[in-house]
Amino acid sequence: MANDAPPRQLTFDLPFDPRYGREDFLVGDANEAAYGLIEAWPNWPDRVLVLTGPAGSGKSHLAAIWAERAHAWTVTAMAVTHDRVQHLASNGALVVEDIDRPEGRDEASLFHLLNLARERGSPVLLTSAKPIDALGLATADLRSRLRLAPGAAIEAPDDALLRAVLVKLFVDRQLIVDLGVIEAVALRIDRSLGRARDVVAELDRDALGRGRRISRPLAVAVLRRMGLDESSGDAEP
Repeated sequence: MANDAPPRQLTFDLPFDPRYGREDFLVGDANEAAYGLIEAWPNWPDRVLVLTGPAGSGKSHLAAIWAERAHAWTVTAMAVTHDRVQHLASNGALVVEDIDRPEGRDEASLFHLLNLARERGSPVLLTSAKPIDALGLATADLRSRLRLAPGAAIEAPDDALLRAVLVKLFVDRQLIVDLGVIEAVALRIDRSLGRARDVVAELDRDALGRGRRISRPLAVAVLRRMGLDESSGDAEP
């Protein structure tokens, strides 16, 4: 029997490079306080600032905006080791990403780095997916230092910001979709920018593999496959 199913195209999982410019950051109620602190540079209330928010909420984007303005280096918390503290603290402004990840985190070295940076007047921006009290820090001095550091938390986006971010994510991937697709996705996922990013990436892969544009029925079908849609009104033909 002949197979009438449309052929699926080969897809290549090429790395997607998001745009981290100041003009690419979308501001809403959820991130306005955090954005305000970044914009307030260099008039910070302290030399150390902590930015918290769930994965995909925009912490790295804000950190990149500040790093460009402050000419800062950017490293992960895993890179803060005893043998590198002096070097990291000697290069001016610094971003330390993902201090919430316990694997490879050297608390003594991180505390030493913050002390050296304070002594030298070097600003440090730290990012974390969890609040300080939820990090499980064993070093009391580090925990106290981070608790005292000013900062801002990025909250879950409201409906308007979620829709605006979805539009931006599609545009970043040079995908053209109509408002029906945006609404279908926005109504079916939780208010998470990280989730929005994952859904758009999956839609991009699926549409490329099928050789089809992203329609509302296709979006709903992909969401169902991802376990993100409990409604039954739309279906993929």
